[in-house]
Amino acid sequence: MPTLMVSISGIRGIIGDGLEPQTIVKYTNAYAEFCGKGKIVLGSDGRISGEMVKNIVKGTLIAKGNDVIDIGICPTPTVLFNVKKQKAVGGIQISASHNPNEWNALKLLNKNGEFMSPEENQAMLSKLDSAQNNFAKWNELGKVIEYEKGLDDHIDAVLQIPYIEINKIRKRKFKVLLDCVNGAGAYSMTKFLKILGCEVIEMNCDKNGIFPRLPEPIPENLKSTMKAVKKYNAEIGIVVDPDVDRLVLITEKGEPFSEENTIAQAVKFWLSKKKGNVVVNLSTTRAIDDIANSYKCKVFRSPVGEANVVKKMKEVKAVIGGEGSGGVILPKAVFGRDALTGTILLLQHLVEFGGSMSQLKNSLPQYFISKKKIEIGKRNPDQVINSLIKEYKNQKINTDDGLRIDFDDHWVHFRKSNTEPILRCIVEAKSLSSANQLAEKYFNELSN
Repeated sequence: MPTLMVSISGIRGIIGDGLEPQTIVKYTNAYAEFCGKGKIVLGSDGRISGEMVKNIVKGTLIAKGNDVIDIGICPTPTVLFNVKKQKAVGGIQISASHNPNEWNALKLLNKNGEFMSPEENQAMLSKLDSAQNNFAKWNELGKVIEYEKGLDDHIDAVLQIPYIEINKIRKRKFKVLLDCVNGAGAYSMTKFLKILGCEVIEMNCDKNGIFPRLPEPIPENLKSTMKAVKKYNAEIGIVVDPDVDRLVLITEKGEPFSEENTIAQAVKFWLSKKKGNVVVNLSTTRAIDDIANSYKCKVFRSPVGEANVVKKMKEVKAVIGGEGSGGVILPKAVFGRDALTGTILLLQHLVEFGGSMSQLKNSLPQYFISKKKIEIGKRNPDQVINSLIKEYKNQKINTDDGLRIDFDDHWVHFRKSNTEPILRCIVEAKSLSSANQLAEKYFNELSN
């Protein structure tokens, strides 16, 4: 059965098995109808099928009468940034994020340079049929504008973030092992780190569009990268996913810093400079609550997904936000997850902290997360979640996104994935053994 996933995270599928040319045209057509006439920014993450998808998207947008601002292979946050800078009516990033080589996707943005809200997404989907035969006349077609400074403009904005002392970072001359899984980071992160005076050891930074390993930046996929950090005596290991919105760090010991700590250290640094509300999703560590409490600041939680976090950040006027998967959101630069922003906050934090990556990690509240992907077969995921809600109704629960249950010594979050046909189970506890045991327990209960 063809695989196609439609959600606020985008239109995602396997090339030739769900995400075919006619499907790409269908959704691009509806999106253009939703946006209306005007400029639409277009980028891609460099994966092997990107050029094919981009040509179909570009041709469809031109046929709708929209001008296309093509900014080339670049991070997703670069597209977000340029939608606002170019005063465009929307933007599309061609990227399936952490999904393997055979996948691709259309990440759809609104005119504010943000991921579409659930309401905007529904409005766009409602146009799938009505937009089908609505194309521009020969003399009203759009045109393509090649804009080569999109990435430079994004980098310049990140370099101007308050409280960042570029000269001090350059003087520190960090030695960094960089793994870009041959995605858009090869075009952006190397350049960015060198601007910051870093000595960069490149790994998987070829621009061939083929991922040499599973691209999701989780420890089991980064064993070679962690060994390389030690081999080259790097002070920091930096890993990004193909579209450079997630930032994963490795200590000088070749050990995971943990994706949860990426956002935790960023929140700690930013609140030390500017106090205010923080927003993270329901799957993000309690360390954020501990850090915010130490600065007498408040934490709000949203459903998983960048659009949901951004929406809540706007509601509560948060000064920083993000997701425990390594996504840092700082409104001062890009109102979306951005590995470039996360990187510069980390380097400034390390300069001021004065210690190593492992020492910085140990200075943060200590929690451990274990994650499981649960295949539920033919069972309806919503019915599975509803049965869990009934079972745990007497506990402290949150049902904004699946089911999160908070216990004194741990929490667990069950939810449908927006990007894969699975049920996710995330458990956090005070020790790794406890987190693993609890995750295995819940996994076995749901798998039977």
